[in-house]
Amino acid sequence: MLYIISGQDHPGSLDKRLASRPEHLARLSALQEQGRLVLAGPCPAIDSIDPGSAGFTGSLIVAEFASLEEARNWADADPYVAAGVYAAVEVKPFRKVFPA
Repeated sequence: MLYIISGQDHPGSLDKRLASRPEHLARLSALQEQGRLVLAGPCPAIDSIDPGSAGFTGSLIVAEFASLEEARNWADADPYVAAGVYAAVEVKPFRKVFPA
């Protein structure tokens, strides 16, 4: 089943985000190689693809996991959690309808 993982950044955490980004991306690459990643990306703090020093407000990941528990465990082990980038992480089931 698909799950949404939505992380909300602590204000002022851009330096922590940038420092832990390579590890974060490696985990996403592993999901992609397994064919389980639907989409992933950050939410810019301003209306710009490259927000510069404004940073990001969080991230969104949609991926396939065997269960909600597995998705939560994966999210809890994210380098952004360990580095203190995320203030909160929400994990919930998702049913894709479009595009078919």
